[in-house]
Amino acid sequence: MIPIRDTEAGVTFAVKVQPRAKKNAITGELGDALKLALTAPPIDGRANEACIHFFANLLDVPRSSVTIASGETNRRKVIRVAGLSPDEVRRRLIRS
Repeated sequence: MIPIRDTEAGVTFAVKVQPRAKKNAITGELGDALKLALTAPPIDGRANEACIHFFANLLDVPRSSVTIASGETNRRKVIRVAGLSPDEVRRRLIRS
């Protein structure tokens, strides 16, 4: 399982995004990051918005609780989730 870190601002984990995929889904792990397929193109921040929306739904938290901590212009991103413990994030990711 990928590393999930607890910080003052929230729980963080790494993702590697594949834009323009057939469907939105976690497709596996790549090193220390989740592989995330998104249907949105990497234009005008649409893939970033889709990434935030995907994790808010998956983790069952408000959209405002999910942010991109780093990597907004890169395929490799660090996602920050406020309001959940690392154990709870891991449980919700495994449940999916």
